Amino acid sequence: MSSTPEPTPVDPDIPSVASLPEEGPAAPPPRPRSSTAAVVLATLAVGYTLWAMQSLLLPILLAMFFALIGNPILRGLQRLHVPRFLGALAVLSAGIASAVLMGSLLAAPAGDLMRQLPREMRQVAPKLRDVIKPVQDARKGAESIARAAGGGGDAAPVRVVRAEDDPYRALVATPRMAAAVLAVVLLTLFFMVYGDDLQRKALALLPSRQQKRFTRDLLQSIEREVSRYVLTITLINFGLGLAFAGMLAALGLALPEALMWGTLAAMLNYMPYVGPLIGVAATLMMGFVHFDTPLEALLPAGGYLLLHTLEGQLLTPIVLGRRMAISPLVLILGLMTFGWLWGVAGLLLAVPLLACVKLALERLHGMEAWARLME
Repeated sequence: MSSTPEPTPVDPDIPSVASLPEEGPAAPPPRPRSSTAAVVLATLAVGYTLWAMQSLLLPILLAMFFALIGNPILRGLQRLHVPRFLGALAVLSAGIASAVLMGSLLAAPAGDLMRQLPREMRQVAPKLRDVIKPVQDARKGAESIARAAGGGGDAAPVRVVRAEDDPYRALVATPRMAAAVLAVVLLTLFFMVYGDDLQRKALALLPSRQQKRFTRDLLQSIEREVSRYVLTITLINFGLGLAFAGMLAALGLALPEALMWGTLAAMLNYMPYVGPLIGVAATLMMGFVHFDTPLEALLPAGGYLLLHTLEGQLLTPIVLGRRMAISPLVLILGLMTFGWLWGVAGLLLAVPLLACVKLALERLHGMEAWARLME
């Protein structure tokens, strides 16, 4: 007679197999986050590297900037079945010829201005003294009040130290400058001719097809948008310079000198906010030099300010739209940063570099908010 085995008692604290959840794919581990100190140190290291390598980076970035200006023209020539090398050579030759022609036209008035500047500054001093006399009277009144309150005192004499000329430094700097200009010209030609091939070979190094497609679309978008932006801004600045030169010629300035000031206005307009402020100060000084009455002396600066306002508030937003719009605060911070790192070249490159960063943030997943923050 067989006996049935007694059932094993079940511990209520141990869950049954049926009640256990089905095993799924393991959740990815959380991404490690860098500490604030590491981020600050990395930022300082990158900034120091950009400053220390400026002699190497600036020719490359300037060549890329000039290649972005010429790429839309180069694509138009390719649609006319012009070979890429011949088109790049023609565009670069036209740019160099225009720069040499402009330099030869402006060298004489610029040299005359530099020779006459000390004498003209002595002439303009009485005019400026009449204009700022109310400010000086207010300052003297404030000093009198401060002395009466016991806070006055003789100011320490200012000692002016005059730097001695160093002929060896000038002798060394001239070949270095010529080599930098030649490097920019050659790199611009190579970027225009071999830029697409270099991009395709760099994309071939990526491991997956998705990464290749994403990177290719990102680079093409940046190249298309930034080259369009740079070329459009160049044409707008050229028109602004011509308009300002025509205005100065109508006010009585000689045509070569008017063209010199128009060229200066066009170059300064590549640096938003900073360039127009320098332009207003320079044209204000020029007005006091060339005209006798204060009202006439204010006309060049007023005309420059009017043209810049029409260009910045009406023409550029209509032509470019809001896609390349950057916040004024971000723009000022970028100009300060790149100007501190690379000087005048950094001020020239600040806006294209910020535009590249903004376009890249718009395409990267999860970084869209940072792109909107820059607008």
